[in-house]
Amino acid sequence: MEDQNKSQRKMSTAGESLYKILDLKKGASPEELKKAKLALRHHPDKNPDNPEAADKFKEINNANSILSDENKRKIYDEYGSMGLYVAEQFGDESVKYYFLMSKCWFKCKTSEEPENFAYVDPEDLEAEIRNQDAGENAPIVIQPHATNGIK
Repeated sequence: MEDQNKSQRKMSTAGESLYKILDLKKGASPEELKKAKLALRHHPDKNPDNPEAADKFKEINNANSILSDENKRKIYDEYGSMGLYVAEQFGDESVKYYFLMSKCWFKCKTSEEPENFAYVDPEDLEAEIRNQDAGENAPIVIQPHATNGIK
């Protein structure tokens, strides 16, 4: 599994780390996960006097279902509950790309940031490229347009 010394995620769909809900350490084996069945202890039928038992039971079942599924567990370990949300909305294969594109270098610049680049008109750029290529034995990069009726 992953490095067990890595800090546990603070956010989850239940409000705290899924590992903490099940009283496990990150990187716990599937066998340890099976042994950590806390659902019976917190089942609402076994605790009729405790109004919070139903909520705790739901949290435990949710944590257990996520950490028991190898793919969901991998996503949760790497991206936290936000990764699970993205996987649910866009599919498991989209999670990595979502977080990649949400990094700072994919974001728009704010209005306070100064512009540190010079604007280049596309027509000027094309003319410059044509001038550089003129007279050289460069490969043809622009294909001629087809005309209708002429073979």
